Amino acid sequence: MSGLVAVCKDVDETRAAAGALAALAIPGDLLLLVGELGAGKTAFAQGFARGLGVTDPVTSPTFTLARTYDGRLRLHHLDVYRLDHLQEAVDLGLAEIVDDGAVTLIEWGDVVASALPSDYLEVVLSYGSADDTRTIALSVIGPAWAGRLAALQRAVEPWAAGG
Repeated sequence: MSGLVAVCKDVDETRAAAGALAALAIPGDLLLLVGELGAGKTAFAQGFARGLGVTDPVTSPTFTLARTYDGRLRLHHLDVYRLDHLQEAVDLGLAEIVDDGAVTLIEWGDVVASALPSDYLEVVLSYGSADDTRTIALSVIGPAWAGRLAALQRAVEPWAAGG
């Protein structure tokens, strides 16, 4: 799948777009957040959490590796940036975390994708043409999000590239 691209002019729009996507989340969903340092992965996670009704402050779990929040759905927010080897993800029980019925967001998720089920929404955040602009490209991998493709398109329509 290609073509689902959102362009956000600032961090508030990145959070708003993520919140719009959170409205589509169901138990067991997995989202892999991909992008360079500072591209907006944590801002996306904050907006997504807010969209799930999480009221606690959401910060990057870089040093703790994982945080769990309660909202409309339970949310696991992981950051695997500091993992040196894929085996560390396996040792942490990453597969079990993903399979527990919560929604799971994994920052730097591309690093551990091979240790995860091949059924997720890949969210690639990248720098835009202006300092605060970010581009969010969505790719559906596997069937879980495929049935929600039209809803995904509607959710990001306000930020559609060229729109």
